[in-house]
This record gives sequence, C-alpha cells and structure tokens, in this order.
Amino acid sequence: MRTEATTEAHYRGDTYEVISSAAAEPASGFFGWYRDTSSSERRAFWSCKIGYALDAMDTQFLSFVIPTLIATWALTKGEAGLIGTVTLLTSALGGWAAGILSDRIGRVRTLQITILWFAFFTLLCSVTQNYTQLLIARGLMGFGFGGEWTAGAVLIGEVIRPRDRGKAVGMVQAGWAIGWAVSAGLYTLVYSLMPPDTAWRMLFALGVLPAPFVILIRRLVDEPQVHRQQQAREAGAGVRTSFMEIFGRDVWFTTLRTALLATGAQGGYYAITTWLPTWLKTEQHLSVVGTGGYLAVIIAGSYAGYLSGAILSDRLGRRLTFITFSVASMLIALVYTRVSMNNQLLLVLGFPLGFFASGLFSGMGAFMTELFPTRIRGSGQGFCYNFGRAVGATFPFLIGFVAQTMPLGNAIGVFAAAAYGVVVLAALTLPETRGAALDA
Repeated sequence: MRTEATTEAHYRGDTYEVISSAAAEPASGFFGWYRDTSSSERRAFWSCKIGYALDAMDTQFLSFVIPTLIATWALTKGEAGLIGTVTLLTSALGGWAAGILSDRIGRVRTLQITILWFAFFTLLCSVTQNYTQLLIARGLMGFGFGGEWTAGAVLIGEVIRPRDRGKAVGMVQAGWAIGWAVSAGLYTLVYSLMPPDTAWRMLFALGVLPAPFVILIRRLVDEPQVHRQQQAREAGAGVRTSFMEIFGRDVWFTTLRTALLATGAQGGYYAITTWLPTWLKTEQHLSVVGTGGYLAVIIAGSYAGYLSGAILSDRLGRRLTFITFSVASMLIALVYTRVSMNNQLLLVLGFPLGFFASGLFSGMGAFMTELFPTRIRGSGQGFCYNFGRAVGATFPFLIGFVAQTMPLGNAIGVFAAAAYGVVVLAALTLPETRGAALDA
C-alpha cells in the first residue's frame, strides 16, 4: 500500500522549504511513477514527448542535407553554416514569443500553434529554388522550433505532480534523441530510393508529418489546472500579467541566474557538438567520424543520458544533477582534445559524449517551471532557456575565430570548460526546487 504525500513548498529568501505531510513511497520499477499518473497526465506527457520528437526530426533534417545543398547550389561552408546559425537565432526569438503567448492564451493552444508553424515552414523548405529562399524559410521554421520546447516544457511541468516532475519533463526532453534517430533513418531510406537532388526535397517535405498531430492535442490534452486558475484570477481582477515582470524587483535575480545556467549548458553543447567532429576528422584523421555507426552510438548515449538525468534530478535534486553532468561533460571534452585515440576508442567514447552533454538538459524544464510563479512561468522559462540558446549559438563562431590563433582542440576545450563552469556557478547560487508545489 503506497502512501501519497502531500507536498508543499514555501519560498524562504533564496531557498525553497519543502514540507511533506507523509513520506512518499515511490512506485517500484524504472517507470513506476508513470503507472501512478492519471489519464490526463499521460495524454499530456505523450503529446509533449511526441511533439518534441517531431520537432527534433524536422530540425535535424538540415544536418543531413547540407552536403547535397553545397553540391547542388555551389554553396560555401560559411553559407551552409549560416543556415544553421539563423535557425538557432530565430528559435531563440520563437521561444521568447511562445513563452509570452503561453501565459496569455494557454499552454496547449501555444503548443498547437508552434507545431503547425514548424511543420509548415519545413514543408516550405522543400520547394525553395535558391539559397536565399531556403535561408528565409529555414529561419521561419526555427521560430516555431524554439517555441515548441517552451510551450511543451511548461505544459508538462504544470501537469505532473511535484514528486515526479523531473522524471516526466526529462523524459519529454529525451524525445529529442528519438526524433534525431528518426531523421537519420528517414535520411537513409529516402537517399537510398531517390537521387540526391530530389531526395533532399522529399526529406523536407516529410516535415509536414507533425501537422495532423495537432488535431490529437486539441482533442485529448487539457489546459493545466494551475494555469486555468491563474487566468480566472486575472480575469476576475481585471488585470493582465506583463512579460516585464520577469525583470521585476523580486524576480530579476532569479531570471539572471537561470539565463546564465541555460547559456552555459547550451554554449558547452554547441562548442562540443559543432566543432569536435571536424577536429577529430581533419586534425586527428579518424575515419569513423561522420559514419552511421558513430552517430548511432552518440544518439544512444544521448537518449540514455536524458533518461538518467530525468531520474537523477528527482533523486539527487536539480542542482547536484546539473553540477555532476557539467563536470563530466567538461572531463569528456578534455579527454577528446588531449588524449590520443584510434577509431575504436572514439566509437566507444561517443556514448559518454552523448550521455553527459545531452543529459544535462533533462532537469532544465522542471527546474525553470519551479523557479517562476504561474503568472509569468511561460515568459520566464521562454526567456531564460532561449537567451541561453541565442548566446550559445555564437560559440561555434567564436571558436572558429579563436582557432585562427590557437589549435582548434585547445579552443574547443577552453570554451567548453568556460561554459560548463558557468553552469556549475549558476547551479550553486540558485535555490534547490525538487519537490516544490506550484503556486495556485
């Protein structure tokens, strides 16, 4: 017989005081928490997880078609790279906008809009006729890509009970690895059946697949009760929350530190994943880089990292999990750039690379959900996470610039160490929120 604990959290200065009326005995098994969820919670969980996987699928298509675009349109590597950079920057804007919108019109409706948005503009990419058109279409696609994460993370964070919030939100985040794997599989299938100049268009055309999923979200997923209550209070009082409240006297310091946390996590991730394969292939002359086997190992590591980070964020707490994964990611970057290795060792190390660099993100959504009050939760979460994405997107450029005066491996190590150091410092200064009940 399980004892259900009533958990209540009060904010005391810079820490959360979590009070439980009874000791919560978690359900047994790795996914025991899932068996205790209601049908409404399960619908929200799968809607957010599948939505994020489809988001990842559409986003990752670009990495597979870049060689074809370079050959077909005679693009330089700089022009091809600009498409990815623009996508990241517009996704940051989209995330900010979706956060504000989710506070105004609701989490579920915002999720629907963002999925339709990135599906439509991914389809539009398939009919572009030149580089400029693709750059614009892809930039607009990024706007929805960034917004989907914000809306989904806030939605699932508000629906799931405090005890299991970290696991649920982290496992939604794991949908990214699934979408990445699906995009790799579709790339292999489509390119085996069609010539490259047709295959890249078909791959983008498949990006419309998420659109019908919006119908299911509309029919099956309810708006979180805590947000409905907040909207009712605002309507009754005749007031409307402003986005600028996240910079208010009582909140601005939390906003600043949370934005730094996200900046470090994403800056470190982009520093490693953008330049490390190039360094290993061009300077270390390792042939396994870029092969399907190496990619599969990294994706498997990423998914395992997401799941592990999700579990640990509820067991160890948000802050300790961030610190552990950040230090491990720092060490992995050091090993890659300092230790001589062969193809076999590189293949093995692909797993911990994906594990720690991706697993760091598992607790982000739950942590940000708990740090901000309901009235500005979407705005705060959307701003902080996507501020980090915007700043982190500059790391690949900065590493390339610095690498003109120092070895590329050293530049990667310096930026990765600095980024993950910022995560550790931010985590140490932010309050621990594990088990915090959301304000009504």
